[in-house]
Amino acid sequence: MAGHTGTAMLPLHGGRCPPWLFDRMKRLGAVIVEAMVEEWGPDEVLRRLADPFWFQSLGSVLGYDWHSSGVTTVVCGALKEGLQGRMGELGLFVCGGKGATSRRTPDEIAAHVERHGLLLDPATLVRASRMAAKVDSAVIQDGHQIYHHAFFFTPSGRWCVVQQGMNERTRWARRYHWLSEAVRSFVEEPHAAILGMRQASIPLNMAARESDAARKASVQLAGKDLAWWRRELDRIGRTRELRLPAGHAIERTPQLERALSALYRAEPADYEALVGAAGVGPRTVRALAMVAEIVYGARPSYRDPVRYAFAHGGKDGIPFPVDRELYDRTVAVWKRAVARARLGRRETLEALRRLGEMDRLAPFEAGARRAGPSAGTERGTVG
Repeated sequence: MAGHTGTAMLPLHGGRCPPWLFDRMKRLGAVIVEAMVEEWGPDEVLRRLADPFWFQSLGSVLGYDWHSSGVTTVVCGALKEGLQGRMGELGLFVCGGKGATSRRTPDEIAAHVERHGLLLDPATLVRASRMAAKVDSAVIQDGHQIYHHAFFFTPSGRWCVVQQGMNERTRWARRYHWLSEAVRSFVEEPHAAILGMRQASIPLNMAARESDAARKASVQLAGKDLAWWRRELDRIGRTRELRLPAGHAIERTPQLERALSALYRAEPADYEALVGAAGVGPRTVRALAMVAEIVYGARPSYRDPVRYAFAHGGKDGIPFPVDRELYDRTVAVWKRAVARARLGRRETLEALRRLGEMDRLAPFEAGARRAGPSAGTERGTVG
């Protein structure tokens, strides 16, 4: 359930971090981590790094642009370089990075485990790193392609991920923070505290609770051979009354057919195994989801997971100034509901629970109307 602790959206800034600043960021970042390990231990550092607001504050303390997408790559790079030679002593290991460096994460994890004699199975950590990246790039298709992936872990086997995706069309980035302590499933509601701007385009969210039927149907579809897929995709292509959001066409490509054939041979037992299979990416996930809707009537979720900033607003006016009257009213309603529940009168709390379930089941379009005509089109930052 609550493994995904939050997101932040950041504008793309050009240029590079000047060497004089980066050198100081490495030194100060290392000192801060050392002080935290001394005070609370390395697992607490993971918890802080997994908090998007704390991470943004760290970037500010280190002197980097407070609202640039570059804060993600530069802060992670400064910590990785600043802690070189001391990771074993501190019990905090940093792997991965930007671009090609992110693809070396599995090798770096294995090297740390072997070099420091850690009583950990590197395959377990590598799987966590890989699944976190796959969920944010394929299971949740929100228009942001992952290009930075940093993996932090401790000798206890706990880990966190700080990764970032870029939307090439809007030139805005989303940063995704993961924390292992609360992860129950990689493929169902891994989000705990989602913050940021909702976008205008409708995402495919196969990690939503309401996508459960679509996930199960996708696993069933993985048992179909390539001949069946060719017939079905051709049939869908001829369907004139297909009611799907714009941009969700299923294109037959050699890569897609190879992935579907591989899934047929692999016979995945569940959706997590399906997503984790080699060759399964956004196109395969989308094809399975769309065909599951047509064949089984199992509609996937199109709810953008980045939506909670619209509850009361933000202190910096993004996406709108804090509505203090609404905020106070929300607090009063919940305090009264909890007080009554303690006295055995749970009707108010149950009503709020049902309202929450109705909101989760509501389509994206209804949420956009509630948020106002500009929802999803404004630009801003969190932090």
